[in-house]
Amino acid sequence: MKATYIEYSETNSFSKTLLAYLAHDEALKPFVGNWPTWAGFEKQLNEKKKFEYREILVDRLKKQYGELLQDSPAVAANIELLLDQNSYTITTGHQLNIFTGPLYFIFKIMTAIRLSEDLHAKHPDKNFIPVYWMATEDHDFEEINHTKVFGKKISWDTPAISATGRMDTATIVDAVKQYTNILGLSENSTKLTRIVEEAYLNHDRLADATRYMVNELFKSYGLLIIDADDRELKELFKPIIKEDIFSENSFKAITSRSEELESKGFSTQVHAREINFFYLTDEFRERLVLTADGRYEVLHRNIYFTKAELEQEIERYPERFSPNVVMRPMYQEIILPNLAYIGGGAEMVYWMQLKSNFDHYQVDFPILIPRNSAMITDDKIAAKLFRVDLTFKSIFRSAEVLKKEYVRRHTKERLNLNDEWMELNAIFGKIKLRTHKIDPSLGPSTEAVKARLKKAINNLEKKLLKAEKRNHQHALTDIDHVKEKLFPGGGLQERSENFALLYIKHGDNLFKDLYKYFNPLDFKFTILY
Repeated sequence: MKATYIEYSETNSFSKTLLAYLAHDEALKPFVGNWPTWAGFEKQLNEKKKFEYREILVDRLKKQYGELLQDSPAVAANIELLLDQNSYTITTGHQLNIFTGPLYFIFKIMTAIRLSEDLHAKHPDKNFIPVYWMATEDHDFEEINHTKVFGKKISWDTPAISATGRMDTATIVDAVKQYTNILGLSENSTKLTRIVEEAYLNHDRLADATRYMVNELFKSYGLLIIDADDRELKELFKPIIKEDIFSENSFKAITSRSEELESKGFSTQVHAREINFFYLTDEFRERLVLTADGRYEVLHRNIYFTKAELEQEIERYPERFSPNVVMRPMYQEIILPNLAYIGGGAEMVYWMQLKSNFDHYQVDFPILIPRNSAMITDDKIAAKLFRVDLTFKSIFRSAEVLKKEYVRRHTKERLNLNDEWMELNAIFGKIKLRTHKIDPSLGPSTEAVKARLKKAINNLEKKLLKAEKRNHQHALTDIDHVKEKLFPGGGLQERSENFALLYIKHGDNLFKDLYKYFNPLDFKFTILY
């Protein structure tokens, strides 16, 4: 593949807040840590506190991987490297989308891998290890139970229970068949089919299935995959669980910081609650709330605790306390020697809302790295794009605008009536002057006639353009075809399509090309063709 790059601002696809962050807008400085630059990483390394839990982290990762490590030497080596005080993680996280979900799932991971390698090149005396944090405690099953391949939606239709990582995969057989049947017959499709079937048909829990599949795809890069739904890891988080539930620190800090962010004209993504933890079992994940009588209730479950009882419950069963979206990042930074977090635009915004809470608990705030964003096509589509006089930059405009511009560039006729309207406008000036002499009150009537004529002229221009479009129908059809290929459903390809069709075509070279062409700290939209 070849690559070209354009500015994120030129895609009209990213938020004002994200663009401001990439521009290092000083208005955002109170909401972020060090800027995402090489100098920022130098500073982050110098400021990073000593990580105390290396032995526990390594032990839990080894237990979670189990026999997978026997065939994953780069992964096993990186786990061992975590014991070194000069080892740091570069983390991305995502829900357990079946079959990896949309393309940007893959982009997030490859951004973490490439950034880790780039940092090691800058600091050869240190180790930088890419980590995928599985959102195993998330319970929004409807967001992850489907994917799209060649535009076809494939769904896992089953009742959701508890946290998605704990879900039994026994009922996913039909979705696996649909997915693998669509892959066709080739060496690459056979390999992907084997990975998918082994992952989802031979692992009982969705967390284990996801670990297997992601490990098969990225084990050669040494990617570590962590499941934080783990009693021993929750033990490390226990002091903050207690303090935050009983003192409501995150609610106070995040609410104040969110209001400040909005006052500066930036949007927010999440809202902190008084208690930002769920109560988690194999059967359910429900919010904890403080009742009017001073007890703590597990919503919808008729379970109540006094303060003393809840404190004892946290002490004995920390694994039952699941952080929500505003406390999960804190948990991540407690149990990993982490330097940076890689996420999408919305994730960058809600992390900005959390900075003051990190300051309160004196936990290092990571550098925020917007993931690489990309569009992947081929020479055939690129040739069609150039044949209709478009560029990879212009293709981000709407199809209608592109068609109008094409017709206006290639027509032999003049399709606007500007000159004629200027003549008519001059005539109406004379008419208005004459009517004013006769009766000044006739001015509005004259303007109304002028407005109706202007509307008629505009409609006639549209008809001229429409008539001329018929003379260029083949080119305009090509524009529609290119737009649909590159923007399925009208949105960015990465936000809807699964990686399968690209893997079938390119195999593992897909990941090699992403690794080659992604430049995480350049912050450019990547187009591969």
